[in-house]
Amino acid sequence: MGELTVTPTGIPGLLILDLPLHGDARGWFKENWQRAKMVALGLPDFEPVQNNMSFNDAAGVTRGFHAEPWDKLVSLATGRIFGAWVDLRPGEGFGRVVTLDMGPGKAVYVPRGVANSYQALEPNTAYSYLVNQHWSPGARASYTYLNLADETVNVAWPIPLAQAEVSDADKAHPRLADVVPMAPRTTVIVGANGQLGRALKALLPDAIGVDLPDFDLTSDACLDAFDWSGVGTLINASAMTAVDVAETPEGRLAAWRINVTGLAKLVRVARANRLTFVHVSTDYVFDGTAEIHTEDEELAPLGVYGQTKAAGDILVQTLPRHYLLRTSWVIGEGKNFVRTMAELATKGISPTVVGDQYGRLTFTRDLAAAIVHLVGGAPYGIYNMTNEGDTRSWADYAKRVFELCGRSSDDVTPITTAEYAAGKLTSPRPTYSTLDLAKLEATGFVPADADARLAEYILAAPPA
Repeated sequence: MGELTVTPTGIPGLLILDLPLHGDARGWFKENWQRAKMVALGLPDFEPVQNNMSFNDAAGVTRGFHAEPWDKLVSLATGRIFGAWVDLRPGEGFGRVVTLDMGPGKAVYVPRGVANSYQALEPNTAYSYLVNQHWSPGARASYTYLNLADETVNVAWPIPLAQAEVSDADKAHPRLADVVPMAPRTTVIVGANGQLGRALKALLPDAIGVDLPDFDLTSDACLDAFDWSGVGTLINASAMTAVDVAETPEGRLAAWRINVTGLAKLVRVARANRLTFVHVSTDYVFDGTAEIHTEDEELAPLGVYGQTKAAGDILVQTLPRHYLLRTSWVIGEGKNFVRTMAELATKGISPTVVGDQYGRLTFTRDLAAAIVHLVGGAPYGIYNMTNEGDTRSWADYAKRVFELCGRSSDDVTPITTAEYAAGKLTSPRPTYSTLDLAKLEATGFVPADADARLAEYILAAPPA
């Protein structure tokens, strides 16, 4: 009877499964698809939504090569086939072939972009395949084809193609030299014009960048009109981040509309299209009493902004494929704390800066790099991400900016949070914002030192 096994092949992602057949005098039984067992052995949790059957009357019926824009698990109910698969994805594996003589005791997992073909070796062969996207006439337009008789791939068909039953359509498919590789699934960046969005676009030039007002993430109609069929990853780099404004009646509505209602709609899209979802959160989801925050600390936001981001964190964690990055004190292109301090330094102004809130800076170039790293294969889940280095106060960083701009650090006067907030409508802020980076660094990504990045940032774009 044997055991269920999952074995890699020479084509990355193409897997061969041995399926135990439980037989007796009546015939046999098999578990053709058993999610828990198969996933535990290394099969991707590919979430099939449709089951197709292809019945072949006679030996010699030959179909393919078809590379489809979804993943599938192929197997047999009856009969026997010679199966052949060719990698038609871009890269060094393009044109690589794997073949297999298979009956009901085998199955093959075929990832998106790998072309599938088979030849029936027995009459009455019933071929079955699970797919994780519903077929549609529009989907057919994104198939990639290869000719069964391609001389480069040179498949040794047991029954020569001249004696086989092949459709006219399959006979007309191109040779390998004329095949355009199936493009990988793309990435969509929501908030592409923001500080983080611009850093992400620099690292992901082929990504699709969208932003308000043209892309209204609070509108179901807008989201449903977008073509998600070729998308694999959705990065949400948008948020309402005006912390103090969020405490006003208008700001409160805006914060909940963008950070929660809009996010909930993006989560719906990600779930419906089985997308990997990346979301950026904040240290403001904590009350700031712990000096260092880990990923599993309980949520305890102090103000409206933190409350909306905490609600968003809970929404994102309902998705099976999510990366939730919590960060703090973000610095990128555009107006930010460092730019403001540098401008004050060059204008001869000596500011007062809060000296009793503590954390680390996060530069968007490193936050974007961390996102790309995690999406490249790290386990799904929550990760803290800031730059490395010592914990400092806002006043400490302001003093350092002044030094880098040629001013004395003594020109910055530290004040307390209470003094800063006196007579103003301000949001409560965490006292401690330092995030533990151990989980992120265990994946192989170690952020640059915050002090070193700060010096590079000022040097690269000194204030006018």
